[in-house]
Amino acid sequence: MDENKRKALENTLKTIEKEFGKGAVMRLGEMPKLQVDVIPTGSLGLDLALGIGGVPRGRVIEIYGPESGGKTTLALTIIAQAQKQGGVAAFVDAEHALDPLYAGKLGVKVEDLLVSQPDTGEQALEIVELLARSGAVDVIVVDSVAALVPKAEIEGEMGDQHVGLQARLMSQALRKLTAVLSKSNTAAIFINQVREKVGVMYGNPETTPGGRALKFYASVRLDVRKSGQPIRVGPEAVGIKVKVKVVKNKLAPPFREAELEIYFGKGLDPVMDLVNVAVAANVIEKAGSWFSYGEARLGQGKEKAAEYLKERPELLEEIRAKVLERAHEVVLSGAGEGEEG
Repeated sequence: MDENKRKALENTLKTIEKEFGKGAVMRLGEMPKLQVDVIPTGSLGLDLALGIGGVPRGRVIEIYGPESGGKTTLALTIIAQAQKQGGVAAFVDAEHALDPLYAGKLGVKVEDLLVSQPDTGEQALEIVELLARSGAVDVIVVDSVAALVPKAEIEGEMGDQHVGLQARLMSQALRKLTAVLSKSNTAAIFINQVREKVGVMYGNPETTPGGRALKFYASVRLDVRKSGQPIRVGPEAVGIKVKVKVVKNKLAPPFREAELEIYFGKGLDPVMDLVNVAVAANVIEKAGSWFSYGEARLGQGKEKAAEYLKERPELLEEIRAKVLERAHEVVLSGAGEGEEG
């Protein structure tokens, strides 16, 4: 690049950073230098894909995707991680579908979890704002945006048209929430569903309910959906493979992907997840069905290798440290297109 152009660009970038904050513009290949407080996701692979080690505090995060893809499981796992760090978590159950037994199996301390089952969308968002304003809550999960029904719709007749009500509600709430979350350093995770746009012949027909506001205000958007065949032990399906794509990230380069394995009744297995990531980073070698680390043979099959490591926590930590050293080799680049906001 011409020297004058380079200087002009550097000055412009400095002006933008001064005006809009650090990270407003970055080179896609740059590793982030921002010191951001995060909550780990429970998956090392996803923490690396996010580029900052987890979901950011003080920000809005959207987790969306088709049904039964692992969205609520991922959100509850993040709650469990926040509680492990000594934090307080809240779950706004607009769908009235939270299963405390399953949450407990994922590591959530259900006796300490704050739960609200609001009657209207306005009530739900007001509760989120008040909890965030307290400064005492570390993470708030809203499940789901599609279930945040405006009061006017609830009080109206079945079949009445309420065009744009939910979108206006979300837009108004998020305008207030973003500043409150930033001051209180609270992470707000909105779980969202997907809908099909009618009459779309070209491009992706999928969209998310609640209007465009959440797309714009979210610092991180995660697309979570099932990938490939179920995980089987013999003929029995014991879990699902899930692909998580970081479709928007204001804190690190976006479009990275992570593949998770969610086991029925147990959720994410962190050791199994580490084995997958370590193989991708060439820390653990895989030859046929055998897994080995240096001179040590970990076992035949991923399950045996994970069991071997669970019995040897020192070796587990050594492998984790080596994976973190080679983080750039682990992150998979997504092939999809970008998005608005």
